[in-house]
Amino acid sequence: MKFHLEGVIPAIVTPFTKDGKYVDHDRACALAERLAGQKVHGIFVAGTTGEGLLMTPAERKALLESLVAAVGKRIKVLAHTGFFDTATTIELTTHAMEVGAAAAGVVTPGFYTLDYEALFAHFKAVANAVRGFPVMLYNIPGCAKNVLTPQLILELAESVENIVGVKDSGGSMPNLGLTLGGAPKGFNVINGCDEYTYQALLSGANGSVSSTANVVPELFLAIFNNVRKGNLKDAWSAQVKLSRACAVFDYGSKVAWYKEGLRLRGFDPGYVRPPQRELTAAERKAFAKKLKALDLV
Repeated sequence: MKFHLEGVIPAIVTPFTKDGKYVDHDRACALAERLAGQKVHGIFVAGTTGEGLLMTPAERKALLESLVAAVGKRIKVLAHTGFFDTATTIELTTHAMEVGAAAAGVVTPGFYTLDYEALFAHFKAVANAVRGFPVMLYNIPGCAKNVLTPQLILELAESVENIVGVKDSGGSMPNLGLTLGGAPKGFNVINGCDEYTYQALLSGANGSVSSTANVVPELFLAIFNNVRKGNLKDAWSAQVKLSRACAVFDYGSKVAWYKEGLRLRGFDPGYVRPPQRELTAAERKAFAKKLKALDLV
C-alpha cells in the first residue's frame, strides 16, 4: 500500500503529574503544539522516550486520542502500539486506526527470547488485523531484547502489504544499509539513532524518529533540510553539534534528561513515571552547564 513518511519526528515525551501518578494531557497537547510550531513533520506517541511501556493500554489510548485531536490535522501522529503480547498489540493498533493516527509503530516484543518464526508471525498477525492501515516495524534490541534483522524486516516488507516501513534504533549503520539496499520501492526506512542522522539520510533513509528532537528539533531540521538541498557542509555542521548534544543527554539512559532539557528551554514537561527517576539537584546543575556550553540554552 502507498504510505509516505519523511522528516523529523520527535519521539514525544509523556508529561506525568507528580510521582508519575497520572498522564498530564494538557501538557502533552501543549508540547505537541510546540513541536508542530517548530515545523517538525510528525510525533511518535508512547514509545520508549514516551514511557509507553510504563503506561496501561487505557492510558495509551487516551493519550493518543488527545494528541490526534490537538495536532493530527497539522502533522502526522504515529502511535506506538507495541506490547508484550500479540492480542494487546492488536488491540492498541486497532484503536490507533480507529481514532485517526497516521500509522502505528510496533516494537518487537520483549522479555522472552523469540525466534525468527515467532517474530514473523507476531508482526504478520498485527498487520493482518488492521488491513489497509499503515504499520511500521520498530527495532530497538537494546531495550526490547529481540532483534529485527534486515532479513526479517525485508521478508515482512515483501510479504505483508500494509507493513510499510521500519523505525530502526538498532545502532548498526551496516544493518541499516542492508535494509535500505534491499527495501522494496516505497518502503519507509526511518533512522532512530541520533549519532548518525546525517549518514542515514545520505544513505537513503527518509528521516528520523528521535528522543533528542523533543529538545533540539532545530538541529534535526537543519540536517534534514540541508541534506535535501545538497548543502552537505551545513548538514554535517549540524550533525557535529547534535552528536555533542547526544553525549550531554547521556543518550538513552534516562527520560528525565529530555524533560530537563525541555524545562531549560522554556517548556515544563512535568514528571517521569517510576521506576524512572527524577534528576538530582547536582545532576540538573551539571546538565544545565553542559547545555549552555553548547549554546543550546
